[in-house]
Amino acid sequence: MKVTVHRKAHFNAAHRLFNPKWDDAKNYEIFGKCSNPFYHGHNYELIVAVTGDIDPETGFVMDLKVLRKLIESEVLKNFDHKNLNEEVAVFATLNPTAENIAVVIWNKLRKTINKGLELSVTLYETPRNYVTYTGD
Repeated sequence: MKVTVHRKAHFNAAHRLFNPKWDDAKNYEIFGKCSNPFYHGHNYELIVAVTGDIDPETGFVMDLKVLRKLIESEVLKNFDHKNLNEEVAVFATLNPTAENIAVVIWNKLRKTINKGLELSVTLYETPRNYVTYTGD
């Protein structure tokens, strides 16, 4: 019997969406006001879901205290109140779209979470705009 547990977290970060190969006009055409050279910010909401069998000894799919600490160390410590383009190394060469941020977070968490468990990351950039990545 598979069960999914979820942990929600929040972080605030600034970013700029742009392609350095394009001029400002082309970046504005594609990314709109999100290409502002002076950046803009979001109050991101992150939901991490872990799916697997319930451990008969603990009754847990995954200890949520462990998941909370992992999210704090791997995501919040590195992303919260940061300029993603300037302060998070991977985004020096990767456009920090919600899609790319979700994939980066998933990869960071996947390294530590038991490979026998399924992992899903949902990232809300706004209350109406969000992405989900499951490693596929």
